[in-house]
Amino acid sequence: MTVELFSIRDEHRLRAALAIRSRVFVDEQGVPLEEEIDEHDRMDTEAVHALVRDDGGVPVGTGRYYRLDARSVQVGRMAVDAGVRRRGAGALLLAALLDNARAEGFAQVRLDAQVHARGFYLRAGFMDDGAALWDAGILHQPMSKALA
Repeated sequence: MTVELFSIRDEHRLRAALAIRSRVFVDEQGVPLEEEIDEHDRMDTEAVHALVRDDGGVPVGTGRYYRLDARSVQVGRMAVDAGVRRRGAGALLLAALLDNARAEGFAQVRLDAQVHARGFYLRAGFMDDGAALWDAGILHQPMSKALA
């Protein structure tokens, strides 16, 4: 598997990422499409998006981060196709996003993990950071990690 980082200016990769997110969040989880696609997909040219491809070059996972302030970023929209989950695509994706954020000089990363995925982020070194919250009808746990 390989990870490709890109901005919204790369329409081809963005379409592939949005297709994965649509399958996972809209089709599987029932998130309304109008809530799934946001300003970081439409206008934020500084947001860093990622696409994981399997060994055959097929896009199977995606995620992104965007700047919160001068020192921190928010990771989100992490999605891996059902048929390839638990094969390392999510870990590879998260590592690439964190490595890039660190290389860009950010010191802290935040995310809102779907509660069922909390263990995945705990294993990656994240810690709970506040009370659980509802987003798009799904319970999420705010989490954070230092990038030192």
